[in-house]
Amino acid sequence: MDYRTTQNGDKEKVKIVIADDHQLFREGLKRILNMEDDLEVIGECGDGIQVIEFCNNQKPDVVLMDINMPIENGVVATERLREIFPDIKVLILSIHDDESYVFETLRKGATGYLLKDMEAEALINAIRSVAMGHAYIHPKVTGKLINQLRRMTYLDEKGIASGGESQLKEAGVGVKYVPNENSPLTRREAEVLRLMAEGKSNKMIGEYLYISEKTVKNHVSSILQKMEVDDRTQAVINSIKNGWVTL
Repeated sequence: MDYRTTQNGDKEKVKIVIADDHQLFREGLKRILNMEDDLEVIGECGDGIQVIEFCNNQKPDVVLMDINMPIENGVVATERLREIFPDIKVLILSIHDDESYVFETLRKGATGYLLKDMEAEALINAIRSVAMGHAYIHPKVTGKLINQLRRMTYLDEKGIASGGESQLKEAGVGVKYVPNENSPLTRREAEVLRLMAEGKSNKMIGEYLYISEKTVKNHVSSILQKMEVDDRTQAVINSIKNGWVTL
């Protein structure tokens, strides 16, 4: 799968920077990625400060970012990088599968989250997907992420579920969904998205909201179109990245 081509029809490679404090890991990963015709590792960095400096000079397409790095960790570096260079995609590559790391890095602007134990082919496909503007979450992490999102509560006029602070505390809600003025979703669409995050099927959502399954499908299609994503998981993930979900 090619990422993009030039006006002449020639293949244009995805330029990648590897940010990890383990040199052997960087070298091994570089060899694997450079074997692909459409990928090219143009730099390696051992800490977050180096990443910012390198991107300031070279402008890569994708940064493979480790979380645990000296001087400045990957979470801080991701936030700074996205503020300075919003067009550069940050793909976290970590040993941590805890959902708290996923939420935090997505909130800071990461486009995806991968685990270092994944197969090379899956990693390569993830890089291509992120370079094309899609979000990508490692399958092992997605389940934990969805479980955490099940506790979301949608507030204000665009979210169906609402309640005072005492009710939220009694319910043990740890994640809140607070659509702002930039939210593209209607009140009903926000509720459908909440139920999607809980893992409910279209039929179950229809029964819960007393609407037909066909109407649910229409709402889901509208949500995906408005959020410019291809599937349900990406819709939920993007709601985090857009700041509608707070921890």
